[in-house]
Amino acid sequence: MARIAGVNIPERKHVVIAMTAVHGIGRRRAQVVCEGAQVDPTKKVKDLTEAELESLRAEVNKFRVEGDLRREVAMNIKRLIELGTYRGMRHKRGLPTNGQRTRTNARTRKGKRKGK
Repeated sequence: MARIAGVNIPERKHVVIAMTAVHGIGRRRAQVVCEGAQVDPTKKVKDLTEAELESLRAEVNKFRVEGDLRREVAMNIKRLIELGTYRGMRHKRGLPTNGQRTRTNARTRKGKRKGK
């Protein structure tokens, strides 16, 4: 079982895809990490050597991922709420923060419909 940044990454996927299981690493950053670690991105995770895994871990540690990133995002939201900004109030009320319409749609943020 390969662990990177405290996350078990899928064994049967290509390295570049499997690394996206780590919060804060998308496809582009996974490519950059593979290039920096000099690991073939099309190689399966189960075929990686321990040395390649260590070099991937070292490259990932250069970025803010998982717990640190989640904590930073949570602190940014908390700061907006404490300042009383428009975006902070939208976060507090559980509504979309970036100008989307709410008369229809926005069900993900608003939750299940309430009956009249």
